[in-house]
Amino acid sequence: MTTVTKAPGEAAAERPGGGRRAKEGGKGPSDGTVLNVFSHGFLAVWAILIVLPLIWLALGSFKTDSQIGGSALSWPSHWHFDAFSRAWDKGIGDYFAHTLIVLVFSVPLTMLLGSMAAYVLARYPFPGNRVVYYFFVSGAMFPVFLALVPLFFMVKRLDMLNTYQGLILVYVAYSMPFTVFFMHSFFRTLPTAVHEAAVIDGASDTRIFFQVMLPMAKPGLISVGIFNVLGQWNQYILPSVLMQPQSGSDPERYMLTQGLIQLQYQMGYETDLPVLFAGVTIAMIPMLVVYLSFQRQIQAGLTSATLK
Repeated sequence: MTTVTKAPGEAAAERPGGGRRAKEGGKGPSDGTVLNVFSHGFLAVWAILIVLPLIWLALGSFKTDSQIGGSALSWPSHWHFDAFSRAWDKGIGDYFAHTLIVLVFSVPLTMLLGSMAAYVLARYPFPGNRVVYYFFVSGAMFPVFLALVPLFFMVKRLDMLNTYQGLILVYVAYSMPFTVFFMHSFFRTLPTAVHEAAVIDGASDTRIFFQVMLPMAKPGLISVGIFNVLGQWNQYILPSVLMQPQSGSDPERYMLTQGLIQLQYQMGYETDLPVLFAGVTIAMIPMLVVYLSFQRQIQAGLTSATLK
């Protein structure tokens, strides 16, 4: 009987991955460790650059002008809460209410129309489907600055300048491209078997959308909904153009971003930085609460499409 003896190199080559590990010399884990350290370090620096200004801004609301002018980075020696009441009395409360009124209607309307358009484009092939889809997508690439002048005259002809309904319609149109783009990709990942089963059971297209497909798309709806809330809450250009009083009897319906600028103008040559810091803090807190409350849902909605 003949015994065949294999060289060490040949035995390593037969083992799965043995030759590759021998050639790489075990550099894989070390490279991964370096990459993790670099990525985590970059994220830590990025978090510090974002969190520290927010903390400095919030702490400035509890200081006085002399404390801010003396040492802007110091901790408040005495906690003063009157800056928030002064900011509220100077109009921040009204600006806050105006912004809430607009978002209560604009965000749900954006989500409803955007999800319906995305569902049809993703699930129902028809002539011109891709043309309509790319038409929506191109809207996200179009700078809003280029449309300000025709948009102003269009809203003026509709007699909707300085009105809630005019700004709501503009917000919906402004947010539709991203909503359709995001939800179109999400609807395409949903299982087709569920849709076919509903069709076999005799469900109408409307019932399939609202009772079957829309609940399945809940993670995507929450994610894009939060992005729409953040984008419309922080919008400044569109309200500045469309929400200006048109006459002396026309009331001021400034949004919160406009109100912060008005708060600075009201100071004139006086310095009351704690009031300005308090106003920015009031505008910032709701969005931080919304984002931190739905952080897991946002991550789940952004990653679910890639995991399915």
